[in-house]
Amino acid sequence: MTSSKKTIPKIDYGIILTLMLLALVSLISIYSAQKTGQYKTNFVPQQIKWYVISSVAAYVVMRLDSDQMKKISWYAYALCALSLLGLLLIAKFFPGFPLAPERNGARSWYLIPGAGLIQPAEFMKIFLIVLLAKITASHNQKFLNKTIKTDMWLLLKIGIISGVPTILILEQPDLGTALVMVCILLAIILVSGITWKILVPMFAFLGTAGGVVLYIAIYYHELLQGILEPHQYKRIYSWLDPYNFRTDEGYHLVNSLQAVGSGQTVGKGFYNGEVYMPESHSDFIFSTIGEEFGFIGSSVVISLFFLLIYQITRTALETKNPFYSYICAGIIAMIAFHVFQNIGMTVGLMPITGIPLPFISYGGSALLGNMMGIGIILSVRYHFKKYMFASNEE
Repeated sequence: MTSSKKTIPKIDYGIILTLMLLALVSLISIYSAQKTGQYKTNFVPQQIKWYVISSVAAYVVMRLDSDQMKKISWYAYALCALSLLGLLLIAKFFPGFPLAPERNGARSWYLIPGAGLIQPAEFMKIFLIVLLAKITASHNQKFLNKTIKTDMWLLLKIGIISGVPTILILEQPDLGTALVMVCILLAIILVSGITWKILVPMFAFLGTAGGVVLYIAIYYHELLQGILEPHQYKRIYSWLDPYNFRTDEGYHLVNSLQAVGSGQTVGKGFYNGEVYMPESHSDFIFSTIGEEFGFIGSSVVISLFFLLIYQITRTALETKNPFYSYICAGIIAMIAFHVFQNIGMTVGLMPITGIPLPFISYGGSALLGNMMGIGIILSVRYHFKKYMFASNEE
């Protein structure tokens, strides 16, 4: 039995091909969405520009090795946290500040001259994943003999690190992005090696608490005064019974259901959409896909996301670096939650939140953040080799 070394291809062309297909779907869908959307602007050139910028950023990130990522993780996290805090302070003391505009009741963006609106929360997702991976890998390396005490200490550390940006994002308010942060934290916890003696009761408590809060929000919402905003109550009610709120909070969902349902099996064809759909180029772009390309086209898009998640999972299993494995888990959770929530809200399975469809919805910050995450995944193969045992017969 001798040790052999098998080199993994430095660049994962499979992931790159999948991203190219998602980019093609994005450009086609965004162009087609102009016909039934409320905007007459052609967003395709802007999306191409952001894809170019994001691809360059992904390449730069890919060239960073794990040590370099660990060194900058705290600085990147702190910088993004300060930018989130800045939005909160501006909303409180300088509400009319033009470089931090309020949109749809939320103050989540900075207006950068020449670049447009930049949303710090989109970058915080990636920086949080990297920092949580660093903390978890360092903790497990330090405490080889795990105990309940050491696991609780790890849980406390990553909980605090995740809690700071989550609270700042909730104050914007942006419940959807805050839920993404929670999902990332839970994914890291699941793969961190924390004993199930802690995880089982913790997840049981969280599941029960979430169910109780949802029940109270539906039937006894007056008990949650000051916790949930009025529009959040309406979104819950419109999700459960959209047609009774079709002129208010249920308007988007009713139109989305009509668009997706009218597409039937093969759709109405490219640029043949008929149902008016607000934000059809961004949050509700899947409605456009469902209407114009039907069940078959929608299934192809969903399959591309499954393929991407499989490719990231394969990368996580092949690497021998725990730091990278934790990062892969966080990015898988981020992408999977985005896809499930976005597609789910367009077909009535989930309440409506302002979460875009990764790599397809129009938006610079979201695309840049997601591509930086993919850059980290590509970095795994770019910097590491896979070691195997093979037997050689004389």
